[in-house]
Amino acid sequence: MKVEQTSIEGLVVIEPEIFYDSRGYFFESYNQNLFIKKLGDFKFVQDNESKSSKGVLRGFHFQKPPFEQAKLVRCIEGEVLDVALDLRKNSSTYGKHEKVILSGDNKKQFFIPRGFAHAFLVLSETAIFSYKVDNIYAPQSDSGIIWNDPSLLINWVIDDSKLIISEKDKSLGVLKNFESPF
Repeated sequence: MKVEQTSIEGLVVIEPEIFYDSRGYFFESYNQNLFIKKLGDFKFVQDNESKSSKGVLRGFHFQKPPFEQAKLVRCIEGEVLDVALDLRKNSSTYGKHEKVILSGDNKKQFFIPRGFAHAFLVLSETAIFSYKVDNIYAPQSDSGIIWNDPSLLINWVIDDSKLIISEKDKSLGVLKNFESPF
């Protein structure tokens, strides 16, 4: 397992060791002992999976304390543009984001610590997306930042008119009106 630190502290891209042969491939998508050794002691309590069509943009989502979540995300099939937004109020990178392409082909994973909002955009015809979280989902703590906040300067690589966004995500607020609980 190779761990690559991004420009934002705590946010890392993980490349698993993949073993190929004539039958296909094999890799450990998660090994708790290696994860603890390389990134710290996180206890994941829930696995989530979604399937989406090209142009679906989900996010930016996060949960407020005491139900904040760290996430380990990956794209099992297809390709997504994955984005994490730093919401940690005392961080030197508050309001900054990091983007990574996750796909069934590259098998990269993105570790997003607590204190970040998360979004992804499906670039392929469909994508199956998986994420492990270290805290239960609590609807009363659900929150988010709108995907197209102009202060974030995010290039989503697909024309806005082709994006498929839920009504809930369209109604999220901008970062400048947000008071971080992290």
